[in-house]
Amino acid sequence: MTNELVFRKSSYSGQGQNCVEIADLPSGAAVRDSKNPAEGLFPFPAAEWTAFLHSARDSRP
Repeated sequence: MTNELVFRKSSYSGQGQNCVEIADLPSGAAVRDSKNPAEGLFPFPAAEWTAFLHSARDSRP
């Protein structure tokens, strides 16, 4: 499954090497460490991913 996913880095990550990458899943999202992509990913169902995004947006300064 990992080979089929298209991961992207957040525009908020800057140019540094320490960040996470996100890929769309049919019903959610997958997150992985950009420094260690072969170590696996964390899949999140759509409802959990949406809740996370809302929480992150609400807590921005």
